[in-house]
Amino acid sequence: MQFYDGWFDVGYGLVIVGLIISLWASWNVKSTFRRYQNDRNSRGLTAAQVARQILDDNGLYQIRIEQIAGNLTDHYDPSGNVIRLSESVYNSTSVAAIGVAAHECGHAVQHEVNYVPMQVRSAIIPITQIGSRFWYIIFVLGMVFSNSYIGAPLQMIGILLFTLIVVFQLVTLPVEFNASRRAMQTLESRYILSGDELTKARKVLTAAALTYVAALLNGILQLLRLLSISKRNNRR
Repeated sequence: MQFYDGWFDVGYGLVIVGLIISLWASWNVKSTFRRYQNDRNSRGLTAAQVARQILDDNGLYQIRIEQIAGNLTDHYDPSGNVIRLSESVYNSTSVAAIGVAAHECGHAVQHEVNYVPMQVRSAIIPITQIGSRFWYIIFVLGMVFSNSYIGAPLQMIGILLFTLIVVFQLVTLPVEFNASRRAMQTLESRYILSGDELTKARKVLTAAALTYVAALLNGILQLLRLLSISKRNNRR
């Protein structure tokens, strides 16, 4: 019994560690963005102007740029052919905002050149959405019926569905890192930013990338917790 209690305690420990990692990553990206949001680029360009320039330079004239509410809610929507920049980014001339806008353009370029990791991520989105919607319900049902023959299979199905989420987070990493690399290369080669401006933009994008690393680590820790709970429950 003491062995299982140890596993139980480890499960809670994994949750706490994952929570700390996620909170730190979220704080870090917001803190880094705030640190450089008042550092204007020497050319006086807004993030929206930079995004338009990068898109046009890559022949992506069909992609629109829109402003949306929120802070750091920026994203590229391939289904709508649109890059949406948040209020704190769209009209800003800061090196932080320029970096964010260039990153989203990196995703648009990935889509245009059929970047394989992005294609894989797009392909597994539907099944990942199913997993995120039902894994918890199925796993809990498996716990409720743990004394019957369907308990263990239901728990395993729930764990497999959650594993899909972790796989999605894993595939997301190269997509995000590649978009940032494309952004930095473009900002430097087009002379949009230079010197210290590039360094600051890189720090912002690195902080943003770490949120995806944190999400993956948190997902792995949660997966280990589910496995430990299931193992302890099925050995009673």
